[in-house]
Amino acid sequence: SSGINAEWPLRPGYFERKMMAAGGLSNPQIIAHLEKSLDYTIFDVKWVPCSARFVVIGSHARGTGAMQVFEMGQKELTVSKKYEKKDSLKCCTFGASTLQERHLATGSFAGKMETWDLEKGNMPIYSVQAHKEIINCIDGCGGLGIGIGAPEIVTGSRDGAVKVWDVRQDNDPVAVMQPKESETRRDCWTVAFGNSYTEAERVVAAGYDNGDIKLFDLRSMSVRWETNVKNGVCGLQFDRKDILMNKLVATTLESKFVTFDMRTHHPKNGYPSVVEKAHKSTIWGVRHLPQNRDIYMTLGGNGSVCLWKYNYPKERTKQDSDGVEMGVAGTVDQVQNVVLGTQPISAFDWSPDKEGLCVCSGFDQTVRVCIVTRLKSL
Repeated sequence: SSGINAEWPLRPGYFERKMMAAGGLSNPQIIAHLEKSLDYTIFDVKWVPCSARFVVIGSHARGTGAMQVFEMGQKELTVSKKYEKKDSLKCCTFGASTLQERHLATGSFAGKMETWDLEKGNMPIYSVQAHKEIINCIDGCGGLGIGIGAPEIVTGSRDGAVKVWDVRQDNDPVAVMQPKESETRRDCWTVAFGNSYTEAERVVAAGYDNGDIKLFDLRSMSVRWETNVKNGVCGLQFDRKDILMNKLVATTLESKFVTFDMRTHHPKNGYPSVVEKAHKSTIWGVRHLPQNRDIYMTLGGNGSVCLWKYNYPKERTKQDSDGVEMGVAGTVDQVQNVVLGTQPISAFDWSPDKEGLCVCSGFDQTVRVCIVTRLKSL
């Protein structure tokens, strides 16, 4: 156990009162509740499960890594833990940890993947030289009491490789997806686990700087599907990791994001999709609401966040002219948008415990806790 208490140090009803005070309007509102300016570049932010705390990682100007745990108080954010690392940190996840341990996995600029106990964060619990170059992205699966299957971590790097790790094993990855020596190595910008609905089934989606999206099947160790969305893929996320593939959202450069319906694959047309434009800039990422998989937030290069709702079609499948079943895409409605700063919003995380509570960070070196009201009305 990490010793981080599974508690909300705020007075009973505090969060609910804030929601009611902000929720007088009929549409959901995105309210900036607390914010704090930091003295380093922030690259990722994650809620500590079962707590009113979140962890922020990034890079000091001197090239070292920053890791801080913040606690949410009545009127301000306070630092409860602070560590400086040898290498700048780029990405992090709790997704492969148990709820009891809550170990954070990080990817560094030096290509190292490490896991940390946030209470005793001076030395890593696990450390491996995962890649030759910076680890751009990381995701975890099989932890936090969500779904079944082995606890695994996936990393994607500038070296073009996507690797899957089981921290219960020594330094060798359990799967490696990379181009052949003769092929061009594309920069992998984003990875996401999905389809983990049995002990055997699991996929990894990877997005690359040239617009490629590849779906790797970890059971058959093959590329299950690939497509190109014409712009570099900044963010990928399945609406849920632990169910039969349902939806996958990809965000890209040039203010475009694509929502794929992943239930029905057509041999010629692939998966159906709907394309939307937003933010008038790069869309840095996407995060689905843990309590409702059809609601998600996109992060804008113009300092804004946009809240969306996916609407399923009346029939999710139809037959083509040859009688082969094909999927039908739904529609996407923008529910709300708000500008939080002048620099890109590059990281965002919903609280898994309190619906509507979220934390985000931008390149203005500011971390913000926000409240999204009236989500149950959607």
